[in-house]
Amino acid sequence: MNGRSVKVALVQEAPVPLAIDHGIVRLIDHVMSAADSGAQLIAFGETFLGGYPLWLDEAPGAALWDHPGTQALHAILLDQALRPDDPRLEPLQALIDARGLLVSVGAHERVRSSLTNTQYLFRPHAAPLVHRKLVPTHGERLIWARGDGSTLATHAAEWGNVGSLICWEHWMPLARAAMHHAGETVHVAAWPSVRPMYRVASQHYAFEGRCHVLAAGTIQHRDDLIEGLERIGNDPDARALILTMPDGQLQSGGSCIIAPDGTILAEAGAHAATLVADLDLTAIGRGLAALDTDGHYARPDIFELRVDRRARFGVMDAEDAFPS
Repeated sequence: MNGRSVKVALVQEAPVPLAIDHGIVRLIDHVMSAADSGAQLIAFGETFLGGYPLWLDEAPGAALWDHPGTQALHAILLDQALRPDDPRLEPLQALIDARGLLVSVGAHERVRSSLTNTQYLFRPHAAPLVHRKLVPTHGERLIWARGDGSTLATHAAEWGNVGSLICWEHWMPLARAAMHHAGETVHVAAWPSVRPMYRVASQHYAFEGRCHVLAAGTIQHRDDLIEGLERIGNDPDARALILTMPDGQLQSGGSCIIAPDGTILAEAGAHAATLVADLDLTAIGRGLAALDTDGHYARPDIFELRVDRRARFGVMDAEDAFPS
């Protein structure tokens, strides 16, 4: 970083599905390799830790009531999922502290007895910033609970603000407006795969928000799921459901780095790749001359958005509800 640019890396790799302990080890290896390129911000795709639950899309019958394979996989992820102050993350945090890195990575998080789709931003000498997906998309509602406004935030790095949204949140206009209001310098758009229309959404976000976008996808094969399952005990019901999925590659990468004018700066195909780019921070100010959706191109006299940033719980103890 020289005050006018910042180096970033986008790591498109296969996760270790289900076996999150092993996934953390692989994540640390990728972070170290990307950090050696000089990158200060390193991004990974949606649920890189634990892997995207592909059986929801690819396994016939997965949505049937009381399906034993779906139940088994859900129980595995509940057991494996990250928790607040998870000690398994201490080696990653130590690396980030030592190297002064920012690392954005998706994971399954356990919030009480439910799973959430969470994008973590690990940062030096501070607790990670978490964003929980506000609306799980379509079949994802079988596995993930909804997030709330308490995790709709950005991190203030010395060179600018970093934020993220997950997958189809990029088609939620009010969520985009809330994030644009935060004045992002770099936005991590986390996807399972960056399909052509998902790239359109990411480019639109960059242009509309006048920010750099890291559209981060992953790659995953059915065999990756089998391998991950075998690492943690090879549950027979889970294995039977996975084997009903098509063989071969089921997530196809497509990651890219996008400038504030929508230009593609770097892109990956369907295989493992690490994209590295020096982001021109002055491009943001030049673009704002024509478009600032939170400023001179807004009409606050006509439109108003209120964002409730309170954490939402189904149960509150009396001392929490009525503090003394």
